[in-house]
Amino acid sequence: MADDTDIGGALPGALRKALKFDGSGLIPAIARCVNDGEVLMLAWMSREALAETLASGEVCYWSRSRAKIWRKGETSGQKQRLVRLRIDCDGDVLLLDVEQTGVACHTGRRTCFYREWDPNSALLRTVHPVVVDPKDLYGA
Repeated sequence: MADDTDIGGALPGALRKALKFDGSGLIPAIARCVNDGEVLMLAWMSREALAETLASGEVCYWSRSRAKIWRKGETSGQKQRLVRLRIDCDGDVLLLDVEQTGVACHTGRRTCFYREWDPNSALLRTVHPVVVDPKDLYGA
């Protein structure tokens, strides 16, 4: 994974100084819909993924399973365009306000946070339906 020297300092100096990446060189990034504030997903960004996001305006993450940069929507078409980037008080979490094309979740739902804990029944309830069949997004 890239560090600051690998990407030639592509992150602006203020971000390089403010952000605290973990021991694996990653930082959690929460994506929320710029229109209504709904949290869409959480993923991880490397320095390189963040630099590419800032340069292109298209949100990129670090795929831990594939060990490479993943441009959101590259296979599904469900892209995210960065509108605003915020950093938490400790500099160890990113908040991305995005314009979401289509659904955000690989399950075909608008948000990855589609299950809600019901304390009365002690069960998880599905609160967001499947909007697009995942087979249509990613193929069979």
